[in-house]
Amino acid sequence: MTSEKPPLPADGQRDEAELGLGVAQEVPLEAARDGWDSKVEYFLAQVGFSVGLGNVWRFPYLCHQNGGGAFILLYVVLMVLIGVPLFFLELAAGQSIRQGSIGVWRHISPKLVGIGYSSCVVCSFVALYYNVIISWSIFYLGNSFQHTLPWENCPTEGNGTVLVKECAASSPTSYFWYRKALDITDSIDETGEFNLIITGCLLAAWVIVCLAMYKGIKSTGKVMYFSSVFPYVVLLCFLIRGVTLDGASEGIKFMFYPRLEIWADVQVWRQAATQVFFALGLGFGSVIAYSSYNPRNNNCHRDAFTVSGVNFLTSVLASLVVFAVLGFRAKTIVTDCVKSNLKGMSSSSFPDLLINASDVLQKNVSLNEYENWYRNKGQYLKIPDYNITACSLEDELKQGVEGTGLAFIAFTEAMTLFPGSPFWSALFFLMLLNLGLSTMFGTMAGILTPLTDTFKTLRNHKLIFTACSCAMGFLIGLMFTQRCGNYFVAMFDDYSATLPLIIVVIFQTISVAWVYGADRFLEDLKQMLNRPVPVVYKYLWKYVCPIAMLGLLGASLLKMILERPTYTAWNREKASKEVLPYPGWALAVLITLIIVAFLPVPIGYIHSLLLERLGQSPTDTEARYEPCATTDLDLTPLDTLYPLLEGNHDPPLQNGHIESVESSVL
Repeated sequence: MTSEKPPLPADGQRDEAELGLGVAQEVPLEAARDGWDSKVEYFLAQVGFSVGLGNVWRFPYLCHQNGGGAFILLYVVLMVLIGVPLFFLELAAGQSIRQGSIGVWRHISPKLVGIGYSSCVVCSFVALYYNVIISWSIFYLGNSFQHTLPWENCPTEGNGTVLVKECAASSPTSYFWYRKALDITDSIDETGEFNLIITGCLLAAWVIVCLAMYKGIKSTGKVMYFSSVFPYVVLLCFLIRGVTLDGASEGIKFMFYPRLEIWADVQVWRQAATQVFFALGLGFGSVIAYSSYNPRNNNCHRDAFTVSGVNFLTSVLASLVVFAVLGFRAKTIVTDCVKSNLKGMSSSSFPDLLINASDVLQKNVSLNEYENWYRNKGQYLKIPDYNITACSLEDELKQGVEGTGLAFIAFTEAMTLFPGSPFWSALFFLMLLNLGLSTMFGTMAGILTPLTDTFKTLRNHKLIFTACSCAMGFLIGLMFTQRCGNYFVAMFDDYSATLPLIIVVIFQTISVAWVYGADRFLEDLKQMLNRPVPVVYKYLWKYVCPIAMLGLLGASLLKMILERPTYTAWNREKASKEVLPYPGWALAVLITLIIVAFLPVPIGYIHSLLLERLGQSPTDTEARYEPCATTDLDLTPLDTLYPLLEGNHDPPLQNGHIESVESSVL
């Protein structure tokens, strides 16, 4: 049995039948929904949210590990077939209904309200650990204003002539990251005390977020002019500097060299689809929240392609920068290796050497010539007190790093080799700070917007709610500032969002394409945009996207079930990383995170069914749900606005909105 409610009001209207009245009601001036001050602010906000730290330290690693140019081609295919259609779906739903994620799915059907709440829970999990990463950037940024960077050399102990053992056995950058910044324990079982410096940086990060969010999009939009644009300025500076470095061309060639055989690996498809999924921020509710502040006639179809294109080009730009710099780092390390191998040796002392060490020092011998010599002759030499190694540039480049290992160790080490390294270090971590903040603003919008849209009390005290949310985020986030906090960050990053968000997006797609109806949705979009939408979206939403997302969910579940979850720990005695399995209690925690994030979906469905069984209509169940007015006061002509506010104007219903449908799902 299907019963339909009248649609959400079009611009300048109240829903007549929703209140059971035969005439249009007043639209109070204070209830009018905020809107973006300009299209530029909205575009920068969407780009800022979608372009985050993953574009800099995740995409280059995946491209490097999974076939270079072949992975990029696969990524583009999945972006076009899955990413853009789902991104467009969220943009259109938010813009048409003009509510946050809770309101959007509740309006389509009360049984689907749990989808919105699940998005809020996932956003909360992500916000907790994401701001910790921002605090690390603040810590490194503060330490960059020194003539000799503190991670450039190993500290000494004793009489000042002996290097600290842990540092000497690893590297200055690794030592500073694990011992000075994190002071990390050997495993997740060892908690340790709070890291006071990181705690202070975390407090600063939450204060910045609170100040930027306190007026909603009115304040966030202004911040985006800097936080979204500045990273591109820095990336271009690094690209110009990077391509001039010795070894940059080798790094870039290694990065993009296509290896098409990887297309036969299912895990590569899984990683590419997951990266597309998270690169666009699907399922978080942030895309819906930002688009809900748009005028109803905004061309969201064009926005979907524009934002997705900018996101992809940013990933490619970041990959060029990263591997130009890492190519320089690798060539420097390999050259030093060759010099160390041949130090004090000469052709006169060793006739079989067939290579002159002085030529290497003067760069008259290429690394390829050394590698050929080593392969044909050097590896067979038996010289007392000498250990001659391969010093392979390719092997050095194969040591891919991602995440914090890339940002806080490998890239940081490379910058110490730059002339004027403090300047480049400050620039880099300021870029990471802005990348993180712009994504954090979108994540918080995915929490605050749907809740303030749904609950009138929160809407009336938005400033207090924002401040309390940030304060609570800081207090809960203290668990990540313990000495073992980095292990919890990795746990949340790997498990708190991936599976729940995939499930959320599956339900979103099925809700629109099958429950509401793809044909009906396309007709709504045609009226809203005043132009037809390509019918291919009907088949993408109904078949391609759900099947692809179900495949991604199945592959992720199989990987989690067949391979015991592990994490990378730092062993102080060995001064090296080691992969450890999560203990039983940690497995229980990560499983709980997944369940808690997904639980609102079945709860919302069951709650709606119970209310139906008790004889309450769907409209009755939403008695406390008061959607914000959808009037764009700045865009409404005065001659129609004032009569409307005075209650003596009965405007005709407008097209271009998504009607609500309450149906028996499943």
